[in-house]
Amino acid sequence: MSTDAAPALEVRPALEVRNVSLSFKGVKAISDLSFRVETQEICALIGPNGAGKSSLLNIINGVYVPDSGEIVFEGEHFRRMRPGDAARRGIGRGFQNNALFSGMSVIDNVIAGLSRHSKVGLVEEMFRLPRARREESDFRARAHAVLHLFDLEKHANTPVGTLPYGVQKKVEMARAIVAEPRLLLLDEPLAGMNAGEKQEIAAVIQRLNAELKLTIVLIEHDVGIVLKLAHHVVVLDYGRKLADGPPEAIRDNKDVIAAYIGSDVAEAAA
Repeated sequence: MSTDAAPALEVRPALEVRNVSLSFKGVKAISDLSFRVETQEICALIGPNGAGKSSLLNIINGVYVPDSGEIVFEGEHFRRMRPGDAARRGIGRGFQNNALFSGMSVIDNVIAGLSRHSKVGLVEEMFRLPRARREESDFRARAHAVLHLFDLEKHANTPVGTLPYGVQKKVEMARAIVAEPRLLLLDEPLAGMNAGEKQEIAAVIQRLNAELKLTIVLIEHDVGIVLKLAHHVVVLDYGRKLADGPPEAIRDNKDVIAAYIGSDVAEAAA
């Protein structure tokens, strides 16, 4: 009987950003940026406006093509991934400004998050053929399940444009996860909210991470919440990585405090 220990399995990260650079008309937005996001962690990107944070999310889900470098998602290497491919591979995206259809109901907005996953052709849909009816029923059931997760069932048939801003942000996150992504990108999910709404949405993000085992990369300017919510923080400053590590290390980093956080926030988060 062999006593040799079995070789340890390599645990690959959910996401790697490798030496990514991006420029617009010769102006560098991101410069040789590298970091990794472990599976099932919440990674926060922080930094001043213009630091390259939203541009980075646009590279990860295929909206922008980097000048150099690559994205590695679940072990697969990509120089460029189109948004539709990103969605089908398991990358969901929420936007800084609500990209909702204001005249449509909440449930129809959430169902729209499944549109890239439809297997029904135009003729089948037009004539309401059996496969089209089955898919519609399946999509509606999946949407209702997500509404339940976000406590949005009471708003299911309400036009989304009539709802308070905080509720609309929950609808947008519901639409982002209805297709069951494994990686969720959130661009300033707490923007424009009061303190109570911020705490509610932060709790929703924690639930998505804990209950659905979602890996989450988010951009957020409320550093106090970030330092309590995230497992891992990457600090960007004019497209370059200023710091990268657990919240406590970021909180105590003198360069980060001087450039961005400020001593009052660092002390409050301690």
